[in-house]
Amino acid sequence: MLPTHGRYEYSPIVGRTPYHWPNGTRLAVYVALGLEHYAFNEGMVENLVQGVPKPDVLNASWRDYGNRVGAWRILGALEEYRLPCGVLLNTALFDHASELIGACRRQSFEIIAHGHTNSDLMAGMSEAEETHYIRSVTERIRGETGERPRGWASPWIAETPRTPDILQEAGYGYLLDWCMDDQPVWLKTRGGRILAVPYSQELNDSSAIIGRQVAASEFADMIVDQFDEMLQASQSGPLVLSVVLHAFISGQPFRLRALRRALRHIAAQADVVWLTQPGAVASHIMTLQSSGQVTV
Repeated sequence: MLPTHGRYEYSPIVGRTPYHWPNGTRLAVYVALGLEHYAFNEGMVENLVQGVPKPDVLNASWRDYGNRVGAWRILGALEEYRLPCGVLLNTALFDHASELIGACRRQSFEIIAHGHTNSDLMAGMSEAEETHYIRSVTERIRGETGERPRGWASPWIAETPRTPDILQEAGYGYLLDWCMDDQPVWLKTRGGRILAVPYSQELNDSSAIIGRQVAASEFADMIVDQFDEMLQASQSGPLVLSVVLHAFISGQPFRLRALRRALRHIAAQADVVWLTQPGAVASHIMTLQSSGQVTV
């Protein structure tokens, strides 16, 4: 046998016990918006142009455009189409752009812990360091918003071998790091289990547009096609579709123009799908689980 992480067992999508989302729907759809802040010339970065010498004004200012301009345009589009959202939040934004967080809260968006800054990398941390890091991020969000985050997304989806264990012990109910399924899956931890809610690495503007050089119109087509195909497939069983956006990428006007077409397409089907947030998906699964209606 090959080495394995041991977090979950193999289970084919066919033949699973069927269940429904609220209102009898079978397709849950959520938008995830990454609101991230980076240290200047330090740590991990997401670059538009590679190989720029330091001080890297070009890429640093491109990323900051997302918080100053792009995020506000995306928030406006989501409000226009009445789409809920889960915000993957770097806590550094409480210091850098608190007005933006306030706007997200006024639209009742879910705040999901996403580390302190995307210049951080949890991989390589000792257990004590990682425990302290997760606790400090959690407490900053609780202190600023009055609510404890229910979900976690690691910066750069970079975990240590202990991350799910520490998150479960810290009281988190779900995480977004694992992309192996179109349904939520329980992960084993040393103290119990934690739910992996589907989070797409395909319908993700960072991996698609920056990583694979996909055009804005093509990315919108991907969203529409994914939605239509999963809506059809969901007649056989419940599915979760996520659309992952970053303010400095999809907040660029020409990309937002294309994205609007996809958002309109989703919003037009609001009566046959569940437009939701990842925390609500996790809560619904836990309710079904406690009543014995589903095992995942």
